[in-house]
Amino acid sequence: MQRAALFRGGDAQMASGDLGELLVPYMPTIRVPKSGDRVFKTECAFSYDSPDSEGGLYVCMNTFLGFGREHIERHYRKTGQCVYLHLKRHLRQKVPGASGGALPKRRNAKLFLDLEISSDLNSDDFEYEDEAKLVIFPDHYEISLPNIEELPALVTIACDALLSAKSPYRKQEPDSWEEELQASKHAKTLVQLDNGVRIPPSGWKCSRCDLRENLWLNLSDGSVLCGKWFFDGSGGNGHAVEHYRDTGYPLAVKLGTITPDGADVYSFDEEEPVLDPHIAKHLAHFGIDMLQMQATDNGLRDNDIKPRVSEWEVIQEAGVKLKPMYGPGYTGMKNLGNSCYLNAVMQAIFSIPEFQRAYVGNLPRIFDYSPLDPTQDFNTQMAKLGHGLLSGQYSKPPMKSELIEQVMKEEHKPQHNGISPRMFKAFISKGHPEFSSNRQQDAQEFFLHLINLVERNPVGSENPSDVFRFLVEERTQCCQSRKVRYTHRVDYIMQLPVAMEAATNKDELIAYELKRREAEAARRPLPELVRAKIPFSACLQAFSEPSNVEDFWSSALQAKSAGVKTSRFASFPEYLVVQIKKFTFGLDWIPKKLDVSIDMPDFLDITHLRARGLQPGEEELPDIAPPIVIPDDPKALDIDESSVMQLAEMGFPLEACRKAVYYTGNLGAEVAFNWIIAHMEEPDFAEPLVIPAFGEVASSGAAALGAVGLDNQPPEEMVAIIISMGFQRNVAIQALKATNNNLERALEWIFSHPDPEEESDPALDTMDMENNANANILADTGSEGPRIKDGPGRYELFGFISHMGTSTMSGHYVCHLRKEGRWVIYNDLRVCASERPPKDLGYIYFYHRIPS
Repeated sequence: MQRAALFRGGDAQMASGDLGELLVPYMPTIRVPKSGDRVFKTECAFSYDSPDSEGGLYVCMNTFLGFGREHIERHYRKTGQCVYLHLKRHLRQKVPGASGGALPKRRNAKLFLDLEISSDLNSDDFEYEDEAKLVIFPDHYEISLPNIEELPALVTIACDALLSAKSPYRKQEPDSWEEELQASKHAKTLVQLDNGVRIPPSGWKCSRCDLRENLWLNLSDGSVLCGKWFFDGSGGNGHAVEHYRDTGYPLAVKLGTITPDGADVYSFDEEEPVLDPHIAKHLAHFGIDMLQMQATDNGLRDNDIKPRVSEWEVIQEAGVKLKPMYGPGYTGMKNLGNSCYLNAVMQAIFSIPEFQRAYVGNLPRIFDYSPLDPTQDFNTQMAKLGHGLLSGQYSKPPMKSELIEQVMKEEHKPQHNGISPRMFKAFISKGHPEFSSNRQQDAQEFFLHLINLVERNPVGSENPSDVFRFLVEERTQCCQSRKVRYTHRVDYIMQLPVAMEAATNKDELIAYELKRREAEAARRPLPELVRAKIPFSACLQAFSEPSNVEDFWSSALQAKSAGVKTSRFASFPEYLVVQIKKFTFGLDWIPKKLDVSIDMPDFLDITHLRARGLQPGEEELPDIAPPIVIPDDPKALDIDESSVMQLAEMGFPLEACRKAVYYTGNLGAEVAFNWIIAHMEEPDFAEPLVIPAFGEVASSGAAALGAVGLDNQPPEEMVAIIISMGFQRNVAIQALKATNNNLERALEWIFSHPDPEEESDPALDTMDMENNANANILADTGSEGPRIKDGPGRYELFGFISHMGTSTMSGHYVCHLRKEGRWVIYNDLRVCASERPPKDLGYIYFYHRIPS
């Protein structure tokens, strides 16, 4: 075996004893990965460098963290760790054979890293080759591997264990098997018969029986056959498997799951669900265009819609040749499997200068003060993501020099553009029952989740989330006594209702609905879609109109009465986020979406929605709290279902909404919303509500009902709710004490006492500092009220996020942003100049205040 060459140490060869002697001082720092240890050998902790990058990746042999060439010195200086495993993947041209063609080589002959590979790996011209070395700092001695005979046994075992370790992001939960899918070995070489078979868009039936559900299309001959009941939980006679046994055709796709993002593919030969990287080509063979398909439950409603009418086509600007964009601010993000909601939100977030300054501007300081495990620090991961998107390092145009073209063909060379936010997603979704799964999520819910984390992890004297925060004044009036109450709450999103009754094309909608029902009954292709056209002014009017308050308790009457509520802006934020409330609930409690077109303005003026406070002649409702009644049977306690539905329509899990309303004593959706924000990180957040027995209600449940603790301190849950709204901890405690722990009155007390007395518990302050990973670089804002950036209510549109699909549980998200005077579409990894930005079909809109 060739002996190791030590670079920077001369060209002399070292004997095995010399290698062992060289490593002796570092042996105590070299660990063998154990079960439960996470090995980060595919991505740098501070950047998106990987073994594919020019400088490769250095993996610490003690902490198993990975570092790119720009950050390895920082880790060495900070920890004193000297021994690293350097990993590098090379793309090489295959050696020509005697006949002029490339010599065939085994697929895994030179691959040992657990990395994603390009579909071009098995091309006739190029192949990947992995390389591993031990590197000793600070002199950068390099020891090539493998060196089984020359290295100490412990080092060899540690290297082998590290190289064979699985990705730390792979989960074991049953509902996340999608993340484990591998490309089928048959996908690249699949034989498709030229038999003229064309698959219609609807009306499918098993060719061997009468079943019309759980149907699978064989990708070799186009046969449509039923599956087996135990494969996906629905009925079937197993004809798809029988067909494979008869023919040997290995791959089938489930009809009804085909969308522009992919489809459910099963390999009978490999006996597991697989990925088909060439699924679009394989489906096109049978006349199926993925861009015109929408997933359905029963396989009877896949689109037969004309081009440029389908929501999927219009939003993704299909059919138009889009120019790719490269450079700083034009970096795409890989879809990790239904993670497009995260990609769209983060692209919009890091287009805002305040977030750029907070994280990318403070990047050196954040990295220097990051904990020993930077993968578990929010600010580090935000700075890493921001730098990845804005630096331009991962968004470079294809090289076209003659030298490169001579060495390797351009069309086969992977560009490695874009970043994979796997580490960011793993951290930000940790412990969250929804975001930690591989299911599609609501972008609006994720936006609020992100803001909550930003609030809890300040990075400097100013929190970047301040640009979204505004105060809402709510005027509630008792219809019988005519008395009013003015309250304030903090919000981050303006939720705009869809005024369906104001549609300008009602006659067309009625005619379309009749034709659609007839087509479904006759199992014919659906008619061309007619989308409701809603004036934006009608939606704004609906927002400003009074709404009924269900189960309103009037303090003037000391009884329940009819009440109405009106919302106005007590302050206008620097950046106004507008959500179109397209999602509602069907009779089956499944979220559904209103497919509407709204003429969203480029310039928005909401000055007329400015709050005015108590007006002359108005009489305030008495400041009397409703009595708290604990029934003999706690399970009989009423839960305000209207408040539950309001929260559920925002995208929160139904059971979490029920708990929020229950634990805040039916005080309304606004108070319950703040409870959700404060508790959404808890592992049982979405678990069903379990109402305790009477004795438990009087003790552990006392905090939810406003009882005073034994230590005379307000309930921690209520303190957390007020803190989540932007107030300081000492203010929250003082307000709750002054109002006998009545949450609603405490909020009113805060707004009526702008300068409360200083009161702080040193022990609590110490605990707060210990809980903050970056406490040593944070600056106190010195503010005792909610931090707001009030100003004029005139705005200009600079971005919007669009959703394709029928509900928040499925579909795809795309982001459009206005940069350098033109619109740009961010569709996961694909970043292009937009030609037809579909501003009327957006879901979340981002406006920036126009300076006065």
